[in-house]
Amino acid sequence: MKTCLIVDDSKVIRKVARHILETLEFTVEEAGDGREALDRCEASMPDVVLLDWNMPVMSGMEFLKLLRQRGHEDQPKVVFCTTENDMPHIRAALEAGADEYVMKPFDRETLHIKLQLVGVA
Repeated sequence: MKTCLIVDDSKVIRKVARHILETLEFTVEEAGDGREALDRCEASMPDVVLLDWNMPVMSGMEFLKLLRQRGHEDQPKVVFCTTENDMPHIRAALEAGADEYVMKPFDRETLHIKLQLVGVA
């Protein structure tokens, strides 16, 4: 079974994403900020990370840069999931190592397509 780490400071978003991912047969972990997410990745690397941009403690972009710098062999796919939808944000995310980008709010079909595009669904 594939694993996904949902990183978002919103409990509602985590709950919605968890429900969708579990219907797609993922094992799901959650983190409320980038620092917690890094700790979870160090303990057990997921197959994919669903990542929010704006969070307290450590932003999604800071998390992504640190994750990619650590150079683990089993790097997860990273799908940014955010309300930031302008080209400079999207370009910055992809340049920092994101594999895909999905806009909030999202539905099951949209998320499933993005997960298929990165090869984990």
